[in-house]
Amino acid sequence: MIRPSLTLLLGIALSVAAPAQPAAAAEAPFEPGLMRLAEVLGSLHFLRNLCGEKGDQWRGEMQKLLDSENPDPERRARFIAAFNRGYRSFGSTYTQCTSSASEAISRYMKEGEKLSRDIASRYGN
Repeated sequence: MIRPSLTLLLGIALSVAAPAQPAAAAEAPFEPGLMRLAEVLGSLHFLRNLCGEKGDQWRGEMQKLLDSENPDPERRARFIAAFNRGYRSFGSTYTQCTSSASEAISRYMKEGEKLSRDIASRYGN
């Protein structure tokens, strides 16, 4: 079952992220966390579908992240690459849902919650 808290925390994290900055500006301190969150969403998209969840919920969450950030094309490409890296990271390892895949889902859900909570608490207005 999907934890509503991850979706809620993701929404909070998205609401506190700053708009895209010019390329010459230094990377925002929350940028690595957002990129890791994108990777986690990609992993969850693969694993949850592998283990019986049908649909695009996690891809939808990624789209919300992109919509809220409204990144320039270069930064958008980095977000998408992170999502795809997370998605592909399990493709060669898991071809069916196993107890190990289920454990990975649990760990990624917890990591996604933590990332969202940390970004919101540290960088929220």
